[in-house]
Amino acid sequence: MMNLTAVAPWLVKQGVYGPVTATLDWCELNHQFSPYIAEMANSFSNLFTIGLALIGYRESLKENLPRRYGLGYLGVALVGIGSFFFHATLLFEAQLADELPMIYVGSMSVGLLLDNKPGFSLNNARTIFVILGLLLFNIGFTWSYIVNRNPVYHQVVFALIILATAVRVTYILRYCPWTAPNIPAKTKATIGGIFSSGIGLFAFGFAIWNVDNVWCGKLLDWKINVGWPLAFFLEGHSWWHVFTGLGTYYMFIGIQHV
Repeated sequence: MMNLTAVAPWLVKQGVYGPVTATLDWCELNHQFSPYIAEMANSFSNLFTIGLALIGYRESLKENLPRRYGLGYLGVALVGIGSFFFHATLLFEAQLADELPMIYVGSMSVGLLLDNKPGFSLNNARTIFVILGLLLFNIGFTWSYIVNRNPVYHQVVFALIILATAVRVTYILRYCPWTAPNIPAKTKATIGGIFSSGIGLFAFGFAIWNVDNVWCGKLLDWKINVGWPLAFFLEGHSWWHVFTGLGTYYMFIGIQHV
């Protein structure tokens, strides 16, 4: 993971929040434009995710979907808000406000995909078991991540949650004995296409983010040569926000179809 202080310490300014306490510092010049916003592009790119999440929430209300789907969209908006404050302050507390909701919302997606039988409600023992399982998982992860402040640990757990979501969708569409035979082939293709598009957008955003990590020094030279505001388009982590926000939106729509 690239730390800009290690690449170009003479370009890193300190803002009103004091020294960086987050375990990550991205490849964007800190406090270049404001003492209140550490990373301008990485902060405001989250508005795209927040906007998409609010659109999804509004549509879930219009379509009279169960309340848990609307809560899922609000959870995605919460991730975007937490990420905004993380990149604006580069404080560890704000980092938790970004990274912990990512795990909570991701695990909720897995829980939503367990809704493939009639009777999913708080009066159902299976539903209560799923909710308690998610609560225990999230409490356990929260404690372990605060104790072990390793961002790679967070990223591995998040990737496993995305993988579990994809596996669950595949199971419901192809192998589940009480769903797979009853879903028309055209509907399966539609759901698979939407969900696969979301996964693809996620993967593309991840690839751009890693370009940012690996070639930060070179990208920094390009940004200085190009100048701002054009240099904002070279902020790879900002594009990660955009493509993962869009990917999450597509995957949530796929989950709703399921």
